[in-house]
Amino acid sequence: MEIVTTETVPGRDVQESLGIARGNTVKARNIGRDITQSIRNITGGELKAYSELLTDARDEAISRMEADARSMGADAIVNVRLESSEIANGGSEVIAYGTAVRLD
Repeated sequence: MEIVTTETVPGRDVQESLGIARGNTVKARNIGRDITQSIRNITGGELKAYSELLTDARDEAISRMEADARSMGADAIVNVRLESSEIANGGSEVIAYGTAVRLD
């Protein structure tokens, strides 16, 4: 499955647009991470545990978007976008979406 942020896949023609493919996940922090990251926040530097949490959430959202596109019979997803938002205190949603297409 080709997944691109551009409107087309280089060297390929879009034969058919199948609709919006999407995938999302909501991840929450845990108390252990909050304690260690609070200390890091005081001393400065990257909050690696939170970075890893968001990386995992992005990967999961992309994987679910890809599964959604496959269920539509797509060969590729073009114009892919990622967004995140806070759902509740300590919980964030990541959504991936794009246009599922069939290529020539």
